[in-house]
Order: sequence, then structure tokens, then C-alpha cells
Amino acid sequence: MIRHINETDMSMFSKEDLSQIEKHGLTLQAVEHQIENFRNGFPYLRIVRAASAGDGVRVLDEADVQRAVARYEMAADDLRVVKFVPASGAATRMFKELFEYVNEGRRGKGVDTVLENLGRFAFWDELQEVLPKGATERETIAAIIDTGLAYGHKPKGLVTFHAYADGNRKAVEEHLVEGAMYARSGDDVHIHFTVSPEHMGGFWDVLGATQPYYEERFGVKYDVSFSVQKPSTDTIAVNPDNTPFRTDEGRLLFRPAGHGALIENLNDIDADIIFVKNIDNVTTDARRGDTVKYKKALAGVLLMLQAQAFDYLQALEVGGADLKPIADFIERRLCVKLPEDYTSAMLKRVLDRPMRVCGMVRNEGEPGGGPFWAVGRDGIESLQIAEPSQIAPEERDVMRTATYFNPVDIVCGVKNSRGVKFDLTKYTDPATGFISSKSSFGRELRAQELPGLWNGAMSDWNTVFVEVPVTTFSPVKVVTDLLRPEHQTEQ
Repeated sequence: MIRHINETDMSMFSKEDLSQIEKHGLTLQAVEHQIENFRNGFPYLRIVRAASAGDGVRVLDEADVQRAVARYEMAADDLRVVKFVPASGAATRMFKELFEYVNEGRRGKGVDTVLENLGRFAFWDELQEVLPKGATERETIAAIIDTGLAYGHKPKGLVTFHAYADGNRKAVEEHLVEGAMYARSGDDVHIHFTVSPEHMGGFWDVLGATQPYYEERFGVKYDVSFSVQKPSTDTIAVNPDNTPFRTDEGRLLFRPAGHGALIENLNDIDADIIFVKNIDNVTTDARRGDTVKYKKALAGVLLMLQAQAFDYLQALEVGGADLKPIADFIERRLCVKLPEDYTSAMLKRVLDRPMRVCGMVRNEGEPGGGPFWAVGRDGIESLQIAEPSQIAPEERDVMRTATYFNPVDIVCGVKNSRGVKFDLTKYTDPATGFISSKSSFGRELRAQELPGLWNGAMSDWNTVFVEVPVTTFSPVKVVTDLLRPEHQTEQ
């Protein structure tokens, strides 16, 4: 039950606070609601079981893959296709162990691995140019993360990932290459990056220097756009007792509300199909074949399901349609468990919403969320991507039975049967946010994140899971991941 803030509670905000809230693009009511979320917490997701092969996760044979790829390739030139890449996060965590060594003198195994393999990193050439003569080991690490390359203060997209004979590439460049491989509409490749305002200039610098080269190499024209996380999606920070956290200057502290806030950015994209993939999940040219193949396959599966859904919607609009095959399609193909007393209106409501096809990788111990059957707010069972924090402690045993995990490999259909774009903000579940413990200049605080972009922010979409090979998943979470085979090249 929501406890409303009374007049006494209102005294926690001064006129200066109200002005700050307004300038941030927020309303007092929104901030009050955020504070209530801190006080009451968020409910856990009602999971039923882990999705598995044949039970929520579709496994394609080679004929299925080829058919889906052909379907996408046949349609792509007539569609507006956009590649959407969340790229705003700083690489601080990627270099966490290196920071501990430079700042605190703590030397872990990761530091040793970096120092022993400097020549194998694609950024080695750049590092040599900024290394002081006779640099100590500590000065060398500092030159990577702070002085010199300053990678610890940049986003992952601006870190040099891969070495090639014709020039080394940063992560953002690999997305240009990928875009030309599977996200082109005719000769046009539309790519959208979400970035932090302070790093946008760095991205433009890299693209200005490299984009013409890739356009000539692949015979395409790139349309690259950027957006920043909207300040109006930020959330207020609170103290451990849930009172507003204030800076040393006495001002309220607002924090970006996690990648879930990016549903606003995604909603602004004009496209028929949107590919979603994280900035750090890229591999080298030699190993990119499966990525390209399965991206096209996921898009083909989406187009086939979407076409059938649109045909059924048209039949329901006309009236008099046999409801049984439509209900069977919803249950078997869209994986939505209908009640026995379903109606024509219910079928229309289920079919007429955004659709996503998500690649799922066999679980090999990677951290993160996974595919589950879950019960939504409407009491209907469907497929959801769930993070561990969304699952109640007493249901963690169910989580541990998961045989797949979420690599963030998503293809989205965001227009309805009439070609009109859905308002994606209307298909979220606001109750699936979560609260975490953070700090600011050594002071503890509680932070609130909005429902994750591929979790609660897409809660009310039609969701389909398809198995993809692990070769399509090569993230860089820590700097030593760049030493894995999928990030090494033969020159």
C-alpha cells in the first residue's frame, strides 16, 4: 500500500529544492513517488520456472536459420533499420583492479596479467607514445587508466579493443563494421549511440577520423546519431534513513536511473526494426560470421511472427474470425499463456503491442539475467528477462536452474499493423525497478534504478527467445578480457 507524503513530509523540500527539481525536468510528485519507492521497496517478479529449450527458448536448425536470414535479407532494403547501442557507461569498472593498484598500492592478479601481456593489447601502440621514459610498473598502469590514455575516465566505446594490420579499432568502430554487415537498408546504415554529454566530443572525433574509411570499404553511407540519458529520468538519492541526500553545498543529488531510463531514448527512434546490443559486445572480423548470421536470423524470425500477428489482427478487426488458431499462435509462438475464457478483445490486446526477439546463450557461468516464465501484473504468464535482484530469495533455487543467460542480443519491432510507432513508455512495468547502495565522496547513499531496458522497461512487449551460439557473445567486462581469443587478431 502506498503511503502518501503528508504536509509534514513536504517540509523536507525548500523553495530552492523545488526550483532544482523543476530545472531538472522532474515534478515534485515524481520525486515524492521515488521516495515512496525507497521506503516501500519494489515487489519481486513472480517467476514460474526458467525458460529452456523447447519450453520458452526456440532452437533453430540450420534450415530454420537460413529461412529466417533469407526473410530478413529480402525485406531489409524496404525497411528502416536502426542499430541501437547503449554506450554511455564509463569504463571505470573495466579498470577497477588497475585503479586499486595505482591509488591504494593493492596489486592483484589482473595487474600482473596486464603487465605481462602489454604487447598483446591493441592499445599498446598508443600507450608507448605516452609512456614516460623508464616508466615504473605503477607509472605504466597509471598511463593506461589516468595520465596518458586516461581510459579509466572514458567510456568503453573509446577504448581500443582490436589490432589489425590496416589499423587498430576502438569498440565504437567495430559497431560501424557490424552495422554494415547486418543493419543496412540499401546503402544506408543507421546507428544510434546513447552517450554521456561529456564524452560526445570524443565519439565525434573518432567517427570523424574513421567513418569515411569504413564507408568506402563497405560501400555504405552511415547515418550516425547520438542521444543522452534525459535528466527527467534521473532519480533522487537518499540517505540510509530514506531522507533526501544532500551535497556538501546543501543541494539535492540526482543520479542517472540506470539503463532502464534509455527506454525514452529508444522511444525516440524512428524505425521499423531496431537491433539492440551493448557497446562492449563485439569481436574481430575473423570471428564475426556467427554474429552477422544470427542477427539476421533473429530479425527474420521477428518479421515472420510480426506478419502473422498482423494478419490475425486484421481478421479480428473484420470480425467473425475463428479464435482458436489465433489463440494457438499466441500461446505456441508468442509464449503467452491465455486463460480458458479468452475473448476476441483479449487476443487483439495481446497481438497489438511491441514485439522483441531475444537471442539467448547457453549458460556457461557468465553473470547476469536470464529467460524465465513469469506472471505479469495482469496475472498472465509470459516470457521475461529477469535479473537476480528481481527474484525473491526463496525462489533463487529456480534461478539456479536456468540453462540460458541474457547476452543483450535483441531485435525489436516497434510499429503496429498500420505502420504507426508504438509509444514504448506505455509498455513498461514501473514496479520492477530496484534499489542499490552507493556512495558519494565517501558518504553512503541509496540509489534507485528504473526498470531495466530489457527487463521491466519491456515487460509488456511480446517476447520470444531464440538460442544463439556463444560465439555471438564476447563482452569486455574487465581489461584482461581483451586477451581472450575473441579479441585477439593475427596480423
